[in-house]
Amino acid sequence: MTDVKDNTTAEGGHYPLSGVVVIDLSHIYNGPYATFLMAMAGATVIKIEPHEGEHLRIRAALGGAALPFAMLNSNKKSIALNLKSPRGREVLLDMVRKADVLVENFAPGVTDRLGIGPSVLQEANPRLIYASSSGYGRSGPYRDYPAMDITVQAMSGVLSITGFPDSPPVKSGPAICDFFAGIHLYGGIMTALFERERSGKGRVVEVSMQESVYASLSSNLGMYFGRGGAIPPRTGNRHGGLAESPYNVYPTSDGHIAIICNNNRHFHALTKAMGRQDLNDDPRFLDLKTRVQNIDTVDEIVGAWTVGFKRDDLTKLLLEHRVPHAPVRNLHEVINDPNMHARGSLQWIDHPEFGRIVVPHSPMRFDGVDLVPLKPSSGLGEDTDAILDWLAYPDEEVTKLKQDQVV
Repeated sequence: MTDVKDNTTAEGGHYPLSGVVVIDLSHIYNGPYATFLMAMAGATVIKIEPHEGEHLRIRAALGGAALPFAMLNSNKKSIALNLKSPRGREVLLDMVRKADVLVENFAPGVTDRLGIGPSVLQEANPRLIYASSSGYGRSGPYRDYPAMDITVQAMSGVLSITGFPDSPPVKSGPAICDFFAGIHLYGGIMTALFERERSGKGRVVEVSMQESVYASLSSNLGMYFGRGGAIPPRTGNRHGGLAESPYNVYPTSDGHIAIICNNNRHFHALTKAMGRQDLNDDPRFLDLKTRVQNIDTVDEIVGAWTVGFKRDDLTKLLLEHRVPHAPVRNLHEVINDPNMHARGSLQWIDHPEFGRIVVPHSPMRFDGVDLVPLKPSSGLGEDTDAILDWLAYPDEEVTKLKQDQVV
């Protein structure tokens, strides 16, 4: 039987996390993204799910969430394990004794109630990194608040600053709180693994979604403090601190284009592309400060010019003049992005459950090794036998675990 731990490249080299074993109890987005990044760095990730599957897998079975599950669970081993049964918890402890990291994003207190909290697991393996992600943290007055991406966007202030000043708050389209937390969780795990190389001891790592997204409010916070604590208005597609102009999404004859000029060099490149170099000497537009003071006029002039072009023609013109810009693209264009496909960041795969789909790789590149070959997400419990073999369970024990519906 193939070893559960198989992390060498085709050329025999090693990925940065080769040999690291991760037990993944997480679900939906933020925990699975952290463990996905670890798998893409060469770690062996064993995904443990309840017998019915984790929430995102269930959604996939109902239709509509197949791609997110496939995106976040490439290259992970799958086992379905009943953690509410004493024998199921014993199997988890056996895994933990051979693992380096355990990741969970249950509500605070859930693993303690199941008898698999950090103190229990680190007693079994003092070198274990126990990593936990939640909406508001394991302490504090919000500890037990229910947390989903939109509720954390609301609580963190993201919703209040998104949208136009004369319209209600609007959530961010992407699940930013989930994924910001996942990125920070990955960083926390890597930090703890680095420390363990020196100390030989594991550590509990905690990340909250609310705290992970706070720093992204920086432009808006700058305007808040700059206004003496007065609540600033939503700025739509303009800079959150109203500190740059032009800075907006402008119409074209067949779509939209984003343009930003944060210094005179950019602005002069734009006016040259526009054939309006006379604007450079206009006292309303002499520098960034005066352009921001006359931001409505700037946007009116630029928008009246951009609408006369097709989006892609204008993109080429602005590229020639080195004006910072980008076309506003739809999802079909994004999943077929030639740059990301050329770099291997996006890849077409034939998934045994979901068919021909596009899935991402890690944004991180490690010199000296090729990207980890992408493997489709496993079916529920697909790797059970290989995992139990890795635990060196005898055949009769494996049979009994199945008969008792522990696995």
